[in-house]
Amino acid sequence: MQYSAPAYPLMTSQRCSEIILSLGETAPSSYTDLKVLILNCTLNRTPLLSHTEGVISIARDVFASVGAACEILRPVDYDIAAGLGLDMSQTAEWTNDDWPEIQEKIDQCDILLLCTSVWLGEKSSVCNRVLERMYGYTHKVNARGQYHDYGKVGATVISGNEDGIKHCAMNILFSLSHIGYTIPPQADAGWVGEAGPGPSYLDPGSGGPENEFTNRNTTFLAWNCLHLARMLKDTGGYPAHGNVPSRWDAGCHQDLLNPEHRA
Repeated sequence: MQYSAPAYPLMTSQRCSEIILSLGETAPSSYTDLKVLILNCTLNRTPLLSHTEGVISIARDVFASVGAACEILRPVDYDIAAGLGLDMSQTAEWTNDDWPEIQEKIDQCDILLLCTSVWLGEKSSVCNRVLERMYGYTHKVNARGQYHDYGKVGATVISGNEDGIKHCAMNILFSLSHIGYTIPPQADAGWVGEAGPGPSYLDPGSGGPENEFTNRNTTFLAWNCLHLARMLKDTGGYPAHGNVPSRWDAGCHQDLLNPEHRA
């Protein structure tokens, strides 16, 4: 079953909102042709409240301020099978798999924000499943013969009420880079409360939406994604020279299940 994403209002502080709007009005380029996909790997299905989506709203407002198309999607709302196949419903193990629908949206975007809450110091199980399914597409290539995620920009936003932002970001950003994404400066941002039990980002009195450090870093993240995506799109992505897998054997065999070993 799939759900419609909730229409979150502006959640940032008044000062942050004013800065975002001002920066949008003085943008150095046009970004209206860019497509942004934000995967919120919360454990909460729509319409339950997602604190991660509260932090995401800062980046969303930056993208909206320059007219970039932005969609927020919760993978937990979908039936995503485990495995590395393109469509696991075509296997004997699974009868249904919604992942191809999400992958199509990923393929169409210029910027992907892979976002998560922190659980036991790690990214969510939903985020792990998303990365595994994305990894299953790494044998596919673009029109130039490069791995098909070349030219896309990746970043992450993280929330929680315990430590773990940098640890989660290290894994997510490495994973995105490994499969072909380009990672801009300041590509991770987030908010966690005090160590131990306490309020989450959108809880009354948490101080999350007013946190200058989070507001600043998430704004930096969004703008650096826009700048990098603009440069990559204007230059047609990476030159297909020295990075085309078809020119290498590299132990690639069709009968191996690891997607990196496929031809």
